[in-house]
Amino acid sequence: MTNDLFAKFRNNKGPLGKWASIAEGYFAFPKLEGEIGNHMYFQGKKVITWSVNDYLGLANHPEVRKVDAEAAAEHGSAYPMGARLMSGHSSFHEQLQDELAAFVGKEAAYVLNFGYQGILSTIDSLVSKNDVIVYDVDSHACIVDGVRLHMGKRFTFRHNDIESLEKNLERATRVANETGGGILVISEGVFGMRGEQGRLREIAALKEKYGFRFLVDDAHGFGTLGATGAGAGEEQGVMDDIDVYFATFAKSMASTGAFIAAEKEIIDYMKYNMRSQVFAKSLQMVLVKGALKRLDMLRTMPQLKAKLWENVDALQSGLKERGFDIGTTQSCVTPVYLKGSVPEAMVLVKDLRENYRIFCSIVVYPVIPKGLILLRLIPTASHTLDDVDETLAAFSSIREKLTSGVYERLSQDFLATAGV
Repeated sequence: MTNDLFAKFRNNKGPLGKWASIAEGYFAFPKLEGEIGNHMYFQGKKVITWSVNDYLGLANHPEVRKVDAEAAAEHGSAYPMGARLMSGHSSFHEQLQDELAAFVGKEAAYVLNFGYQGILSTIDSLVSKNDVIVYDVDSHACIVDGVRLHMGKRFTFRHNDIESLEKNLERATRVANETGGGILVISEGVFGMRGEQGRLREIAALKEKYGFRFLVDDAHGFGTLGATGAGAGEEQGVMDDIDVYFATFAKSMASTGAFIAAEKEIIDYMKYNMRSQVFAKSLQMVLVKGALKRLDMLRTMPQLKAKLWENVDALQSGLKERGFDIGTTQSCVTPVYLKGSVPEAMVLVKDLRENYRIFCSIVVYPVIPKGLILLRLIPTASHTLDDVDETLAAFSSIREKLTSGVYERLSQDFLATAGV
């Protein structure tokens, strides 16, 4: 008789799952309630919210809500039914694709139903078993999962390390010459944990030498970077060198869905070969029409991005002036690095939420090295400078408690009470 498939779950719940008994509902799977914005409610208490990726503040903009409501009233939440290839296509999908392609300066675009499975399926569609993938080791999980589907060779290069990239491109070139395949290099426009931009310009400069194609996932850059908001490629002046550009609607567009943009020949191929689109339901009309409205506002209301960056600059400069380590962020993503254990991090965040009314995301081992606590803040256009000032004061206070040992002492009682 074989072993029970589920037996392993009883004794090993994984590096994050082992904290579930004390984390769930508070540190993990917390419930933020109320309208999406700079202030929401957590366990009945009003908090300043720094953990929602509504960069441009569109989630509850009255113009957006009006269009969303009208589209829902006209079409319901199901139309169109079926996958795009069979029965889920519409002229509005085509309009959105045309406008997105023009906005990011590409020949064509294709609207996808989800971001995560969209980039995963994009990678799967672009490569065959003879091709080689070279990707940044800090890539988001959706990219990693897409690479896992690849049946050929793949290599990682050290994060934003061009020397490491070249070494792996040399390895990839040898393999590709043996198999008769090509090379796909993958980076992100903005790495969502650290906030660093991918070194797109330096990567693109190697294209002629190694003959690879370049895929960029710009989930956090689209709408926030570049003169028009067209993303990290525009910011760095290399949009033309990006062969396949991907962005999601889940950040700046405050919605659901995604798109890829490239030469028309590539998009025509992808339309018929992306499994997550060929075999899955089309993006619903309420989301398509909502995306058209959001894109129009992104193009015609530059004050939204200007307000976002006013808040970003105030928060990040304020943190640096107070001696906080925010790493090397080059985007709206604002990481704050502190030294401490996982139990200390739990007590710190509980204090931050309960007594200072500040809600931000917490990241600990195994996502980052042991001994570090990462508090990740996402400024938006909805925040105010008063929100920034209140948060800076709170962070100064919690750092003092952390360095003086207050949280270390409290963490022992916390763990004892929780039975851990």
